[in-house]
Amino acid sequence: MDSVSQAALGAAVCLAVAGRPAAYRRAAWWGAGLGTLPDLDVVIPYADAIESMVFHRGESHAFFFQALAAPVFAWFIRWFHRRSDVPAGGFARWMLAVFLVFSTHALLDAFTIYGTQLALPFSNHAFQIGSVFIIDPLYTLPLLLGLWLSLRKTAPRSWGNALGLLLSTAYLGWGLAAQSWVEGQVRHGLAAQGVPANAPVLVNPMPFQSLVWRVVVLHPTGQFREGVVSLLNPPSDARPVQLKPLPRGDDLLARYQAHPGVVHLQRFAQGFVAMKETGGRLELIDLRMGREGNYFFRFDLGTADEAASPSPPLARRLPRGF
Repeated sequence: MDSVSQAALGAAVCLAVAGRPAAYRRAAWWGAGLGTLPDLDVVIPYADAIESMVFHRGESHAFFFQALAAPVFAWFIRWFHRRSDVPAGGFARWMLAVFLVFSTHALLDAFTIYGTQLALPFSNHAFQIGSVFIIDPLYTLPLLLGLWLSLRKTAPRSWGNALGLLLSTAYLGWGLAAQSWVEGQVRHGLAAQGVPANAPVLVNPMPFQSLVWRVVVLHPTGQFREGVVSLLNPPSDARPVQLKPLPRGDDLLARYQAHPGVVHLQRFAQGFVAMKETGGRLELIDLRMGREGNYFFRFDLGTADEAASPSPPLARRLPRGF
């Protein structure tokens, strides 16, 4: 999720757990800072563009490592405020607050389609629900409003923050329900389009809202199919979901299946990848983000001979497009 949303969520969670009327602002500021901290893993240098993508949201987003870090940050916060005229609060309360700020950051990221490795070091599975877009004002605004209501100088109150958390969480629930309904409509119409009912289906919202949803279906014949479903004009038996067939490059994916970049992205994107050869160079594409003609993650693997060599060149990220 975007940094503003994560800072707002961190502030709200920390205020709810560690805040008291005399120290609401302190708790909110600490929560906002800690809420953005896990995303600093983007500054870690990796070998190439694909590794930078698939290792983001790794250890810093894993519950195990967050539990180890929580007492360290709780100790630091209490040490930092040791001479303050406002009591810092108990160590256990701050440790719980820090862990909840970190873990809710990771859980919120898991609601997006990018992929969040919550179970490291025990599993590198990338959790990706995909029921909320990475930037959605309808999720963030209730949190900001709740914080404003709770941090007013005239009469700070905890009820505003609680209301903001309730509304933002309810919005996540709405996204899950809408996503489930859209997937049901898509699967209902797969047979009519010659697609097996058990084909992998991806449903995630178009940017900044949750009323229009993008659909990707993997077809076993080497294609994938893409379409859009609007809740404002829902499909029906008379007007089923229309999915456009597109080439996936299964022959290329099979030929270069041992390439490190292909291995990494296939795992991370759970199979929703495509590959093509243009001008003698191979492109590896993440089908989950963007759409035909404007995919967000595209990677240059080099020429066919280079990609097939024992030491292929480092993958390079390409501009958006297909």
